[in-house]
Amino acid sequence: MNFSTLFTMQRELDRFIQTNQNIKQDVFREKGLALVVELAELANETRCFKFWSTKGPSERAVILEEYVDSIHFILSLGIEKGFDSLEEWPEGEVNGELTEVFIRTITSIQTFINEPTIGNYENVWIHYGSIASKIGFSYAEIINAYIEKNEENYKRQRTGY
Repeated sequence: MNFSTLFTMQRELDRFIQTNQNIKQDVFREKGLALVVELAELANETRCFKFWSTKGPSERAVILEEYVDSIHFILSLGIEKGFDSLEEWPEGEVNGELTEVFIRTITSIQTFINEPTIGNYENVWIHYGSIASKIGFSYAEIINAYIEKNEENYKRQRTGY
């Protein structure tokens, strides 16, 4: 999967939001926290950690939408730090059950926010790739859902979200 189109789309959305919201300050850490929040929302929809409940996960489409909310922030954070030349989803696998992978993903995000290196950025992608794999999302599904959500994000900005 080539990331260049996704980075271009995200760069344009970020620019639109910054202009629309008159954002002049550095919002890297805010985007980092937003990513952690989106990850938590994704975990909540999978219900993987809810050992006390018999209710199953949300519908696949809901989980996918939460997943791509995170992708928007991962791309945006990479753009902020100049890592938007990343062309492919970095290869790697995070071992463990889905709950464990979520916990390790939180750590990878925190590490990147505090030490924004290309290696730490790629590690975030590896963790998200592992989540996608464990949930059963293909890269094609993720790209298509990202494109749909990207347009929805423009609509939200235009209507005062």
